[in-house]
Amino acid sequence: MTTNSEQRQGENLVEEVRSEIVEIDAMQINDHGDRYEQLHQKLSTALSSIDGL
Repeated sequence: MTTNSEQRQGENLVEEVRSEIVEIDAMQINDHGDRYEQLHQKLSTALSSIDGL
């Protein structure tokens, strides 16, 4: 069962990801790869922490 704290953390992560995607969109295309890799790592870490996966 999800607690309020976990739900808020998930919502915060989604907002962070949205903000990062907007930032990436505003960057030069040559810089996208590194930022997408960082974003991918962040999402992978978040997903792996869900229920001990």
